[in-house]
Amino acid sequence: MGPKSARAYSTIREWIASGKLSPGDKLPSERTLVDDLEIGRTALRAVLARLVTEKVLGVRGRSSYFVRSHHSNDAVSVSKPEGLEPWRIHGERTIYDNRWVKIDLVDVEPPGVERFEHHVVRLQNVAIAAVLDDQDRVLMLWRYRFVPQEWGWELPGGIVDAGEDAQRTALREVEEETGWRPDSLEHVVTYQPMVGMVDSPHAIFVGRGAQRIGDPTDIEEAGHVEWVPIADIPTLMARGDLMGSGTLVALLHILATRADNSPTASA
Repeated sequence: MGPKSARAYSTIREWIASGKLSPGDKLPSERTLVDDLEIGRTALRAVLARLVTEKVLGVRGRSSYFVRSHHSNDAVSVSKPEGLEPWRIHGERTIYDNRWVKIDLVDVEPPGVERFEHHVVRLQNVAIAAVLDDQDRVLMLWRYRFVPQEWGWELPGGIVDAGEDAQRTALREVEEETGWRPDSLEHVVTYQPMVGMVDSPHAIFVGRGAQRIGDPTDIEEAGHVEWVPIADIPTLMARGDLMGSGTLVALLHILATRADNSPTASA
């Protein structure tokens, strides 16, 4: 992808991330985009095709592009089962609490089962960001984690501060841990990594483009910073070199939304 194509790609993604274009909105005509983005028609079509492949855009007919919604159920063939009963919660009590970890005993009653007390570990909300460049590389950190006593690759991320938006956290953590400022970030999914016992929502964001603003400022969390080729991700995953569920979820999302697992050629 050449400089003009990369700029056009980033601009369209920024229009979507900023809300200038919302899910369902139709993109301007090719003629208008050629003029607005200062790009040739052939290069523009390649950019649009890539965005369609990544499921950022949809296409109707031959050349009518629209913004897709990540939350669309259009392609879902399975329906939600009905008539099932949830667990009843009769109460709960805290047995340990500090700023990092809270442990509760919750009095629960599953359908058809005698009620009992279930341990629930409540942790902080977390935001994680995967930032890609125009060479199909992702911004990552190689660092040591003392809990598993292992080195590995991770995406930047951290705890969402009180009163802080998760996207703002993701942007801040990328800057503090890597020294790069993302051009934009788009929310992909929020999930629970250990839903059976641990309450700790993880918000995943993906974006393209970043500007170097200096050295990392979070010395405790910072590690070796590197742009890792997306083509390396399946092998790193197989070798066990990727650490943390947030890193895996974000990278699997990126791989799943590509036409295949090979990198796109870039200039």
